[in-house]
Amino acid sequence: MVDNDRLRQWVSNYHNPDAVFREIMSVTNQYRGLHPQQDIYTFNDGTPMELVNLSGTIPVRYRGSVYNIPICIWLIDTHPKNAPICYVQPTPDMSIKVSMFVDQNGKVYLPYLHDWMPSSSDLLGLIQVMIVTFGEQPPVFARAKDNDPPYPPNSFMPQPGGYNMPSYPTPYPPSSVGFGGYPPYPPSSNQSSYPPYPTSYPSYPNNSFGPPTPSVGTGTIKDEHIRESLLTAIEEKLMRRMKEQFQQNQAELETLKRTQEELKQGKAKLDSILSRLEKEQQNMQKRRVIWIKNITVLKDKEQELNKAIERISNQESIDVDDAVTTTAPLYKQLLNAFAEEAALEDAIYYMGEALRCGVIDLDVFLRQVRTLSRKQFILRALMQKCRQKAGLSV
Repeated sequence: MVDNDRLRQWVSNYHNPDAVFREIMSVTNQYRGLHPQQDIYTFNDGTPMELVNLSGTIPVRYRGSVYNIPICIWLIDTHPKNAPICYVQPTPDMSIKVSMFVDQNGKVYLPYLHDWMPSSSDLLGLIQVMIVTFGEQPPVFARAKDNDPPYPPNSFMPQPGGYNMPSYPTPYPPSSVGFGGYPPYPPSSNQSSYPPYPTSYPSYPNNSFGPPTPSVGTGTIKDEHIRESLLTAIEEKLMRRMKEQFQQNQAELETLKRTQEELKQGKAKLDSILSRLEKEQQNMQKRRVIWIKNITVLKDKEQELNKAIERISNQESIDVDDAVTTTAPLYKQLLNAFAEEAALEDAIYYMGEALRCGVIDLDVFLRQVRTLSRKQFILRALMQKCRQKAGLSV
């Protein structure tokens, strides 16, 4: 199993590394038999390039049994803009069954690859189409061990120096001889009743899609036989096309469903963010109104202070003693008693400081403090009586 860091390093040279990484992780999570690898791929013109491939097996159901078909999917550096290159990789005891979908080198040709669209095509859809297609026409068959020569490994792969596929000890459908206990496959003679594939795909050998049709008038095949054969071939081709289109549409639908779920989650997050922003905006508006009101009050107070300062500055200087006046003799007596009591408080404090500094001795301090305290007590009693007489709080 390749870790994510190494896989990201492999796809770092791709044009769209994030998309390639997401597709590979999606495939490996769903198909455990496929594993990403990095190797040298040699193109037909001899150009080597270091690419990432998905190698392993995919489960294919054929006649009620499930077989693990070995494949290798090479991702071009422009993926997903361009379609990948796919190969079937048989083990040494298997042989390629040439058809309109697989050539003698194991290369896979599918309409899904030919009609590859970056916006709607992906690796999961490709693998699903391959599973359906190989379930109808198996790409490999088991070779008889006694009669057939050993199959040269990797003879269908790129030039030397390229990728080498390890063997897979998994069962494959056998040929028509029926050995090994597996359900028999169609004959391995590459015969097929399908008509030639569209010319947009690479051409195959003329003898790989069935024997030539005998000419009319031999006495064994009549016109109605040819007509029925053609109708059957067309019907099978249409059914195959319909199944491929259905699988492609199903894969696109799954992709759209995943995209829809992601969009729904994104919409919920956006709604939550918008709701929070609206609340913050409302709070900011309330705070703005309060700030404007406070600023208005402060400006009014500032104007009042400026007027008071201007009015006071124009008046004559006032004596501090004359500034404080009383409206009644009782209040004047209370004021004088309060001022004298405060003076005595200060005197007692400074007497303590003088004793601490050694200016006076203890006897003098005690005698003076006793006298001052007696006067302070009398003044406080006087102030209390005055406040009671004036109806003030005691």
